[in-house]
Parts: sequence; C-alpha cells; structure tokens
Amino acid sequence: MVSFDEWCEVEEETVNGHSLNTLLMPEDRFTVACELVAAVVPEHFASPERISHILDRLGKPKAAAYLREKLPRTPSARSGDLGEILATQYIDERTEYTTPINRLRWKDHREMAMRGDDVIGIAFPEGDTPIKFIKTEVKSRAKLSTAVVQEARLGLDYCDGLPSPHALTFISDRLHEMGQDGLADHIECAQLQDGITEEQVQHLFFTFCGNAPGAFLNAGLERYAGRIRQNAVGLRIVEHQEFIRLVFEKVVANYES
Repeated sequence: MVSFDEWCEVEEETVNGHSLNTLLMPEDRFTVACELVAAVVPEHFASPERISHILDRLGKPKAAAYLREKLPRTPSARSGDLGEILATQYIDERTEYTTPINRLRWKDHREMAMRGDDVIGIAFPEGDTPIKFIKTEVKSRAKLSTAVVQEARLGLDYCDGLPSPHALTFISDRLHEMGQDGLADHIECAQLQDGITEEQVQHLFFTFCGNAPGAFLNAGLERYAGRIRQNAVGLRIVEHQEFIRLVFEKVVANYES
C-alpha cells in the first residue's frame, strides 16, 4: 500500500453530480511519500514470487539487476508508468473496486506504453449484485492542461464509455493463467453472455501532476453530459519530475543495500 492518507491532504467535493478529489502532498512529506511509493513499484513490474525466487537463488545484486532491466529509463515512460501505478493503488486503497492484475508486468518493451484502457477496477458480484467496473484514464504531466483533460475524455468515452473488449479479454486471460478461474469467469460472463450496461460502469480520470489540477478537473466534470458516473482525482506533487526520478532510483537502491 502507498497509504495516501499518510502523505496527502485530501479535499473532496461534488461537481455536476460527480466526484472530485484533490490530493496535495505537503513539502515535509516528500521523503515519506517517496519511500512508500518506491516500496510498491516492484510488484507492478514483476510478481513478488518472481523477485523472491531471484533473491533466494542469486542474492540482492542480481535481483536489483533484474528489476533494473524491467523498469523504464526514459523520463516520459517513467512518468506514465508511475501515474498508472498510483492510479491502481488509489483504486485498491480508496474505492470499492479492486484491480485484479498489475498489467505493467506484461509490457512488451519497458519504454513503450501499453494499449487499451489504462486501468480497469472491478467490483466482483456478491449474491444478486452484478459485476461492476471502473474504467480509468491516467495522465501524468508536470503541467496539467485543458488539452490533457480533453484527451482523457476521449479515452473514457471510447467504446460508448464501456470497458473495451480488448482490455477485458486481456484481464480474463491473465487471471486464467494465474489460476484465478472464478474471477475470470465473472468477467467473461459479463462480456460474452450477459452484456455490460452503463449502470455497471463508472469512470475515473486520475491525474498526477505538478500544478494545481482542481480547476481543470472541475471544468471537465461541468462539461460532461453523459449518463455514466464520473470520478476525477488530481494528485499534485509540486516536484513532479524530481519525485519520479527519486522513486525509480530508490526502487533499485532498496535491493542493492
């Protein structure tokens, strides 16, 4: 867990009937935030079992080398991946949904962004409750802008606002490979048999940025005229680029020390 409440000041409000949460990291929480975030990054690129196996067989230096080869190196790729990691953790820690896989483990190249919906959170059915989804677009920018918000809107509205079939198939295939057949079956039934309605879906626009996101997100929610419940989350870390750099450095350092 990255434990947002330990290093963020959270403001919650309702805009146009939708949810807007802004999270600001005070300067004196920078180190704590860096440590907590760095601690969860490895599991998004490799399973804990895989890392432990290398540690047990070859020791810390080789585990650090393995992770170094999995992690992106360019600032833009690191920014995008860390934004997706933070959004995934936010869904798991602060919503009713869960992200059943960490999809960055299946990147075909560490510098390339993955296609499809950025993150999909799922609330699996209990009793007569239908399966529910939160379709997520993630943007990590040193400076958030209106154009970035509009780009996210296009992504959320794709496939009539529903999770894309490609993304759902990807998740269910990975779950079957991991032996989570029951969870995969729920997704496949919704996708292939029962169908998914707007009432089963929420949207989340998660932005990780260095400037104040509130006005941009507020305007985006005010303009939305569709029927799907919207959630906007703006995580602001003023030292956006420096934070990203230090997090990835610490990920490797944690295994080298």
